[in-house]
Amino acid sequence: MGRYDYTPKGVCSRKISFDLEDGKLSGVSFEGGCNGNLKAISKLLEGQSAAEAVRILKGNDCNGRGTSCADQLAQAVEKALAQEQ
Repeated sequence: MGRYDYTPKGVCSRKISFDLEDGKLSGVSFEGGCNGNLKAISKLLEGQSAAEAVRILKGNDCNGRGTSCADQLAQAVEKALAQEQ
C-alpha cells in the first residue's frame, strides 16, 4: 500500500492525498477547494478501481481552466499507478 500526496496546479485545492492498494483507491482527501463537492468525490471513490477513476475524471474542466480538482486527482492517480508498475 502506498500513500500519495500531490500538489495540484491551476485549481483551488492545495493538496490531494490518497492511498493506493491493489489498484484500488482509499482515503482520498483534498486541502482547499469546494469542500462539499470534494468530500462527495472522495466518498464515491472509496474502494473503487484507480484506473476507472482516472478514466472517469481525467479531462474534467472547471470554469474554463483546462483542469479541475477532479482532473488533478486523475493526473495524480495516473502517476501513482505508473510508479506502482
